[in-house]
Amino acid sequence: MADYQTIRTVGAGARSAEIDAGLRAHMNKVYGLMSVAMVITGGMAWAISGLATTTDASQAVATLPNGVMLTSLGSAVYLSALRWVIMLAPLGMVFAFGAAINKLSAAGAQLFFYAFAGLFGLSLSSIFLVYTGGSIVQTFLVTAIAFAGLSLYGYTTKKDLSAMGTFMVMGVWGLLVAMLVNWFLKSPAFDFAISAVGVVIFAGLTAWDTQKIKVTYLQHAQGGDSEWLGKSAIMGALTLYLDFINLFMFLLRFMGNSRN
Repeated sequence: MADYQTIRTVGAGARSAEIDAGLRAHMNKVYGLMSVAMVITGGMAWAISGLATTTDASQAVATLPNGVMLTSLGSAVYLSALRWVIMLAPLGMVFAFGAAINKLSAAGAQLFFYAFAGLFGLSLSSIFLVYTGGSIVQTFLVTAIAFAGLSLYGYTTKKDLSAMGTFMVMGVWGLLVAMLVNWFLKSPAFDFAISAVGVVIFAGLTAWDTQKIKVTYLQHAQGGDSEWLGKSAIMGALTLYLDFINLFMFLLRFMGNSRN
Protein backbone atom coordinates (compact mmCIF):
# COMPACT_ATOMS: atom_id res chain seq x y z
CA MET A 1 0.00 0.00 0.00
CA ALA A 2 1.27 3.48 -0.78
CA ASP A 3 2.24 5.78 2.06
CA TYR A 4 -1.01 6.68 3.77
CA GLN A 5 -0.11 10.23 4.68
CA THR A 6 0.89 10.90 1.08
CA ILE A 7 -2.45 9.63 -0.15
CA ARG A 8 -4.22 11.87 2.32
CA THR A 9 -2.76 14.91 0.55
CA VAL A 10 -4.59 14.09 -2.66
CA GLY A 11 -7.64 15.97 -1.42
CA ALA A 12 -5.66 19.02 -0.29
CA GLY A 13 -5.66 20.78 -3.69
CA ALA A 14 -8.32 22.49 -5.75
CA ARG A 15 -10.15 19.23 -6.45
CA SER A 16 -10.62 18.41 -2.77
CA ALA A 17 -14.40 18.79 -2.73
CA GLU A 18 -14.80 16.82 -5.97
CA ILE A 19 -12.62 13.98 -4.75
CA ASP A 20 -14.37 13.87 -1.36
CA ALA A 21 -17.76 13.69 -3.08
CA GLY A 22 -16.50 10.95 -5.37
CA LEU A 23 -15.13 9.01 -2.43
CA ARG A 24 -18.45 9.18 -0.59
CA ALA A 25 -20.28 7.99 -3.72
CA HIS A 26 -17.75 5.18 -4.16
CA MET A 27 -18.08 3.99 -0.56
CA ASN A 28 -21.88 4.20 -0.76
CA LYS A 29 -21.73 1.97 -3.83
CA VAL A 30 -19.47 -0.49 -2.04
CA TYR A 31 -21.82 -0.73 0.94
CA GLY A 32 -24.85 -0.87 -1.34
CA LEU A 33 -23.48 -3.78 -3.37
CA MET A 34 -22.48 -5.57 -0.19
CA SER A 35 -25.95 -5.06 1.32
CA VAL A 36 -27.68 -6.50 -1.74
CA ALA A 37 -25.34 -9.50 -1.65
CA MET A 38 -26.13 -10.02 2.03
CA VAL A 39 -29.86 -9.99 1.29
CA ILE A 40 -29.34 -12.56 -1.47
CA THR A 41 -27.25 -14.76 0.82
CA GLY A 42 -29.69 -14.55 3.72
CA GLY A 43 -32.71 -15.13 1.51
CA MET A 44 -31.13 -18.14 -0.17
CA ALA A 45 -29.99 -19.67 3.14
CA TRP A 46 -33.44 -19.24 4.70
CA ALA A 47 -35.31 -20.54 1.64
CA ILE A 48 -33.13 -23.63 1.18
CA SER A 49 -33.25 -24.52 4.87
CA GLY A 50 -37.04 -24.30 4.74
CA LEU A 51 -37.25 -26.58 1.72
CA ALA A 52 -34.66 -28.97 3.12
CA THR A 53 -36.34 -29.59 6.50
CA THR A 54 -39.77 -30.70 7.58
CA THR A 55 -41.79 -31.24 10.73
CA ASP A 56 -43.90 -33.94 9.04
CA ALA A 57 -42.34 -37.34 9.70
CA SER A 58 -44.11 -38.80 6.66
CA GLN A 59 -42.12 -36.45 4.39
CA ALA A 60 -38.77 -37.01 6.09
CA VAL A 61 -36.16 -39.19 4.41
CA ALA A 62 -33.51 -38.71 7.09
CA THR A 63 -33.23 -37.41 10.65
CA LEU A 64 -30.19 -35.67 12.08
CA PRO A 65 -28.86 -36.48 15.59
CA ASN A 66 -30.44 -33.26 16.93
CA GLY A 67 -33.85 -34.38 15.69
CA VAL A 68 -34.09 -32.16 12.60
CA MET A 69 -35.91 -34.06 9.84
CA LEU A 70 -34.69 -33.67 6.27
CA THR A 71 -36.61 -33.85 3.01
CA SER A 72 -35.11 -35.45 -0.07
CA LEU A 73 -33.62 -32.06 -0.97
CA GLY A 74 -32.10 -31.74 2.48
CA SER A 75 -30.65 -35.23 2.28
CA ALA A 76 -29.01 -34.39 -1.05
CA VAL A 77 -27.68 -30.99 0.08
CA TYR A 78 -26.44 -31.92 3.56
CA LEU A 79 -25.77 -35.67 3.58
CA SER A 80 -24.68 -36.71 0.09
CA ALA A 81 -21.37 -36.07 -1.66
CA LEU A 82 -22.98 -32.95 -3.15
CA ARG A 83 -22.39 -31.18 0.17
CA TRP A 84 -18.65 -31.03 -0.54
CA VAL A 85 -19.28 -29.34 -3.87
CA ILE A 86 -21.59 -26.83 -2.17
CA MET A 87 -19.00 -26.14 0.53
CA LEU A 88 -16.03 -25.68 -1.80
CA ALA A 89 -17.72 -24.00 -4.77
CA PRO A 90 -17.79 -20.49 -3.19
CA LEU A 91 -14.04 -20.67 -2.56
CA GLY A 92 -13.49 -21.65 -6.17
CA MET A 93 -15.65 -18.74 -7.31
CA VAL A 94 -13.60 -16.26 -5.25
CA PHE A 95 -10.40 -17.36 -6.98
CA ALA A 96 -12.13 -17.37 -10.36
CA PHE A 97 -13.48 -13.89 -9.74
CA GLY A 98 -10.02 -12.54 -8.94
CA ALA A 99 -8.63 -14.07 -12.13
CA ALA A 100 -11.49 -12.91 -14.36
CA ILE A 101 -12.17 -9.42 -13.00
CA ASN A 102 -10.02 -7.68 -15.63
CA LYS A 103 -11.81 -9.51 -18.44
CA LEU A 104 -15.34 -8.94 -17.17
CA SER A 105 -17.33 -5.77 -17.69
CA ALA A 106 -18.51 -3.95 -14.56
CA ALA A 107 -22.03 -5.32 -15.16
CA GLY A 108 -20.66 -8.84 -15.63
CA ALA A 109 -18.58 -8.58 -12.46
CA GLN A 110 -21.62 -7.44 -10.49
CA LEU A 111 -23.69 -10.36 -11.81
CA PHE A 112 -20.88 -12.74 -10.88
CA PHE A 113 -20.79 -11.27 -7.37
CA TYR A 114 -24.50 -11.76 -6.88
CA ALA A 115 -24.30 -15.33 -8.19
CA PHE A 116 -21.52 -15.97 -5.70
CA ALA A 117 -23.66 -14.51 -2.90
CA GLY A 118 -26.49 -16.88 -3.82
CA LEU A 119 -24.20 -19.90 -3.84
CA PHE A 120 -22.71 -18.85 -0.52
CA GLY A 121 -26.24 -18.64 0.87
CA LEU A 122 -26.76 -22.26 -0.16
CA SER A 123 -23.61 -23.31 1.70
CA LEU A 124 -24.61 -21.29 4.79
CA SER A 125 -28.13 -22.70 4.94
CA SER A 126 -26.90 -25.50 7.22
CA ILE A 127 -26.66 -23.06 10.16
CA PHE A 128 -30.46 -23.23 10.41
CA LEU A 129 -30.11 -26.95 11.10
CA VAL A 130 -27.69 -26.35 13.97
CA TYR A 131 -28.80 -23.09 15.62
CA THR A 132 -32.16 -21.60 16.52
CA GLY A 133 -33.53 -18.91 14.25
CA GLY A 134 -33.71 -16.40 17.11
CA SER A 135 -30.02 -16.77 17.98
CA ILE A 136 -29.06 -16.46 14.31
CA VAL A 137 -30.96 -13.18 14.01
CA GLN A 138 -29.49 -11.91 17.28
CA THR A 139 -25.95 -12.75 16.17
CA PHE A 140 -26.54 -11.10 12.81
CA LEU A 141 -27.63 -7.87 14.50
CA VAL A 142 -24.60 -7.89 16.81
CA THR A 143 -22.35 -8.53 13.82
CA ALA A 144 -23.95 -5.68 11.87
CA ILE A 145 -23.39 -3.23 14.75
CA ALA A 146 -19.80 -4.36 15.26
CA PHE A 147 -19.08 -4.29 11.54
CA ALA A 148 -20.48 -0.77 11.18
CA GLY A 149 -18.29 0.51 14.02
CA LEU A 150 -15.15 -1.21 12.75
CA SER A 151 -15.69 -0.08 9.18
CA LEU A 152 -16.35 3.48 10.31
CA TYR A 153 -13.10 3.40 12.26
CA GLY A 154 -11.21 2.16 9.22
CA TYR A 155 -12.72 4.92 7.11
CA THR A 156 -12.12 7.81 9.50
CA THR A 157 -8.84 6.97 11.24
CA LYS A 158 -5.69 8.81 10.15
CA LYS A 159 -3.55 5.92 11.36
CA ASP A 160 -2.03 3.68 8.70
CA LEU A 161 -3.48 0.20 9.31
CA SER A 162 -1.46 -1.59 6.64
CA ALA A 163 0.95 -3.23 9.13
CA MET A 164 -1.98 -4.53 11.16
CA GLY A 165 -3.69 -5.76 7.99
CA THR A 166 -0.64 -7.72 6.90
CA PHE A 167 -0.49 -9.35 10.32
CA MET A 168 -4.20 -10.21 10.15
CA VAL A 169 -3.83 -11.81 6.70
CA MET A 170 -1.06 -14.00 8.09
CA GLY A 171 -3.39 -14.79 10.97
CA VAL A 172 -6.06 -16.03 8.53
CA TRP A 173 -3.65 -18.66 7.18
CA GLY A 174 -2.77 -19.70 10.71
CA LEU A 175 -6.45 -19.89 11.54
CA LEU A 176 -7.10 -22.18 8.57
CA VAL A 177 -4.30 -24.51 9.67
CA ALA A 178 -5.63 -24.55 13.24
CA MET A 179 -9.15 -25.35 12.02
CA LEU A 180 -7.81 -28.19 9.89
CA VAL A 181 -5.88 -29.62 12.85
CA ASN A 182 -8.92 -29.39 15.12
CA TRP A 183 -11.01 -31.15 12.48
CA PHE A 184 -9.06 -34.24 13.53
CA LEU A 185 -8.59 -33.41 17.23
CA LYS A 186 -12.18 -32.28 17.83
CA SER A 187 -11.10 -30.39 20.96
CA PRO A 188 -13.80 -28.09 22.43
CA ALA A 189 -11.16 -25.92 24.15
CA PHE A 190 -9.17 -25.56 20.91
CA ASP A 191 -12.37 -24.78 19.04
CA PHE A 192 -13.19 -22.02 21.54
CA ALA A 193 -9.73 -20.52 21.11
CA ILE A 194 -10.05 -20.66 17.31
CA SER A 195 -13.41 -18.88 17.49
CA ALA A 196 -12.00 -16.11 19.71
CA VAL A 197 -9.00 -15.59 17.44
CA GLY A 198 -11.28 -15.62 14.39
CA VAL A 199 -13.40 -12.80 15.81
CA VAL A 200 -10.29 -10.70 16.48
CA ILE A 201 -8.80 -11.36 13.05
CA PHE A 202 -11.89 -10.48 11.04
CA ALA A 203 -12.63 -7.47 13.23
CA GLY A 204 -9.17 -6.17 12.35
CA LEU A 205 -9.58 -7.05 8.68
CA THR A 206 -12.85 -5.13 8.52
CA ALA A 207 -11.14 -1.91 9.59
CA TRP A 208 -8.10 -2.49 7.39
CA ASP A 209 -10.05 -3.46 4.29
CA THR A 210 -12.25 -0.38 4.62
CA GLN A 211 -9.19 1.85 4.79
CA LYS A 212 -7.62 0.00 1.86
CA ILE A 213 -10.74 0.58 -0.28
CA LYS A 214 -10.62 4.27 0.59
CA VAL A 215 -6.90 4.64 -0.10
CA THR A 216 -7.14 2.72 -3.38
CA TYR A 217 -9.88 5.07 -4.54
CA LEU A 218 -7.81 8.14 -3.64
CA GLN A 219 -4.85 6.70 -5.55
CA HIS A 220 -6.89 6.39 -8.73
CA ALA A 221 -9.48 9.14 -8.34
CA GLN A 222 -7.77 11.62 -10.62
CA GLY A 223 -7.61 9.12 -13.47
CA GLY A 224 -11.37 9.20 -13.97
CA ASP A 225 -11.58 5.59 -15.22
CA SER A 226 -15.27 4.86 -14.58
CA GLU A 227 -14.96 1.21 -15.67
CA TRP A 228 -12.12 0.60 -13.22
CA LEU A 229 -13.94 2.44 -10.44
CA GLY A 230 -17.03 0.29 -11.01
CA LYS A 231 -15.02 -2.93 -10.77
CA SER A 232 -13.11 -1.58 -7.77
CA ALA A 233 -16.39 -0.98 -5.94
CA ILE A 234 -17.47 -4.57 -6.63
CA MET A 235 -14.15 -6.00 -5.42
CA GLY A 236 -14.38 -3.82 -2.32
CA ALA A 237 -17.91 -5.03 -1.68
CA LEU A 238 -16.79 -8.64 -2.03
CA THR A 239 -13.94 -8.08 0.43
CA LEU A 240 -16.16 -6.50 3.08
CA TYR A 241 -18.87 -9.11 2.44
CA LEU A 242 -16.39 -11.88 3.26
CA ASP A 243 -15.22 -10.02 6.36
CA PHE A 244 -18.83 -9.71 7.55
CA ILE A 245 -19.69 -13.35 6.85
CA ASN A 246 -16.62 -14.66 8.65
CA LEU A 247 -17.13 -12.33 11.61
CA PHE A 248 -20.74 -13.50 11.79
CA MET A 249 -19.82 -17.19 11.66
CA PHE A 250 -17.22 -16.93 14.42
CA LEU A 251 -19.56 -14.90 16.63
CA LEU A 252 -22.28 -17.47 16.02
CA ARG A 253 -20.08 -20.08 17.68
CA PHE A 254 -20.31 -18.02 20.87
CA MET A 255 -23.84 -16.64 20.65
CA GLY A 256 -25.71 -19.34 18.78
CA ASN A 257 -28.18 -21.50 20.70
CA SER A 258 -28.16 -25.12 19.58
CA ARG A 259 -31.36 -26.74 18.33
CA ASN A 260 -30.65 -29.78 20.51
